Amino acid sequence: MQTPTKNNLLKGVNLYLVGMMGSGKTTVGSLIATELGYRFLDTDAVIEQGTKRSINQLFAEVGETEFRQIETKVLAQVCAYTNLAIATGGGIVTRQKNWSYLHYGLIVWLDVPIQILYERLKADDTRPLLQTTDLLETLQKIFQQRQKLYKQADLHIRISEAQTATEIANRVIELIPSVLK
Repeated sequence: MQTPTKNNLLKGVNLYLVGMMGSGKTTVGSLIATELGYRFLDTDAVIEQGTKRSINQLFAEVGETEFRQIETKVLAQVCAYTNLAIATGGGIVTRQKNWSYLHYGLIVWLDVPIQILYERLKADDTRPLLQTTDLLETLQKIFQQRQKLYKQADLHIRISEAQTATEIANRVIELIPSVLK
């Protein structure tokens, strides 16, 4: 039996990265796409391009509920394509309808400890859900709300502070065969 090359490892099936904001989905996803010979998309970037507004502006102008509807529309559109590595927004898992789209591909959860997320995000003022006086508590609450949803991913990648984005991307690629049906 021939060993699959990186370029046909997923046979065109999309790879979706889920996880908390700040978990590295965009950085790792871009590296995975390069390694697999895939194209890379970030759903938040697609939303910003399509609406001509930042995520912060959208949250302020239309609220989280409307933002999540826009996010679902974007996900529905991108899942029609193949050969994509897709970084999703951290809250994409909160709408049940989105799982019907995500399940068309391989779902990878980048699981980063809250303390590491806190260090990465404490100076970031671009994330609407983190406009709070107690960032650590907010991150813990969001994680508690989403953890059981993230656990539905096909592949769970625990991340430590010492790991580089390249090491994480390589680990994902290395583990893909273990979850393919």
